[in-house]
Amino acid sequence: MASSSRAWLVGVLPDTSPWRSSRDFRLLWGQGLVTYFASAMAMVALPLQIKELTDSPLAVGAMGAVELVPLVVFGLYGGALADAVDRRRVIVGTEAGLGLLALLLLLNSLLGEPLLWPLYVVAAGVSALAGLQRPALNSLRWQIGAIAGPSVAGVVVAYAGHAPAYAVTLAGFAVSVLMCRRLSPAPPAHDAEKPSLRSIAEGARYAWSRPVLLGTYAIDLAAMVFAFPNAVFPFLADELDAPWSLGLMYAAGSVGSLVVGLTSGWTSRVRRHGLLVAGGAAGWGLAIAGAGWFGTVWPVLLCLAFAGAGDMLSGLGRSTIWNQTIPEELRGRLAGIEVLSYSVGPQLGQVRAGVMAGWTGTRTAVWAGGAACVASVGVLCLALPKLLRYDSGTDEDALRRKAQQEAATAGTA
Repeated sequence: MASSSRAWLVGVLPDTSPWRSSRDFRLLWGQGLVTYFASAMAMVALPLQIKELTDSPLAVGAMGAVELVPLVVFGLYGGALADAVDRRRVIVGTEAGLGLLALLLLLNSLLGEPLLWPLYVVAAGVSALAGLQRPALNSLRWQIGAIAGPSVAGVVVAYAGHAPAYAVTLAGFAVSVLMCRRLSPAPPAHDAEKPSLRSIAEGARYAWSRPVLLGTYAIDLAAMVFAFPNAVFPFLADELDAPWSLGLMYAAGSVGSLVVGLTSGWTSRVRRHGLLVAGGAAGWGLAIAGAGWFGTVWPVLLCLAFAGAGDMLSGLGRSTIWNQTIPEELRGRLAGIEVLSYSVGPQLGQVRAGVMAGWTGTRTAVWAGGAACVASVGVLCLALPKLLRYDSGTDEDALRRKAQQEAATAGTA
């Protein structure tokens, strides 16, 4: 009985061998936990401060608009940069830049009458730095930080104001920079191309020629554009007569993601990852629709947790397909495109949610977006049937990538 229980746990729990064997993995894990906690504090405080200054869902949703262009430009450039320079330098530099932006938020919040425009400037700057950084990073740390950060931030902002939340953000990035400086260098390959429009275009052509990759990008983009309601959470909490729940709304999705992440061992036996991508995204949309439909706070929080679980399942499918099919020499550039697929969507989703909430009301904007997400996933599955048929045991790109990895392992043995 004991041996069967252990076997069941091994099959369900995630693989922890990288934590035990790699010092850099432990450093990145700890750094990620700190920086995500710090970022999540600002993630709650920033839109709430815009709401307090303007009382406008559109003004809060406009954060997504100002973040969009920097994210697209620097996300694509960051992908090419990750293939061409020491990735540790990219991570350290961007973490330091994010810390400076947190300092600007703190100084602005300490003014007698805080200004609105610096909040949008910081949002755009964070988007640019995130676009540069994410392709250089190769996840339970995220879920833990994203649960604790918003939950604590809701309490801190409610009882102490915005400045303490921004101060915690600044301190977190300072610690993160110190941790990142201890990472081992991660130089590029000797024959790596320098960042250029030509190298970016090469990555884009590869992605466009692969229907399975296109399907993962398109489904994630559609799910976020139609069903990312975070911009209107401050207004939803007020409508539900539960302003105390704002931090929990931001954290609830990460709770669901964490539960799936902690029990993700079974996904190592899945071969039809395209079904995981589509099913998880449809589940996300259904749960978001439920969050807009219910009129009391606890069912809303439960729906948001289920949405996070669906998003995590879809994300596991996407990342597995990406890891199984993308050649080593294109990984940085394709990571830049991946950044766009899972980051541009939320920015556009904030704009959609804010505009629609101003026209139809907050709850309608939430449930209608969830319904549109489910419909769009269905249409994309019909348009890109190769995604649903993807099988890691038979797909040509997956088999080619596996052979590449085996050759690399044999060469270092």
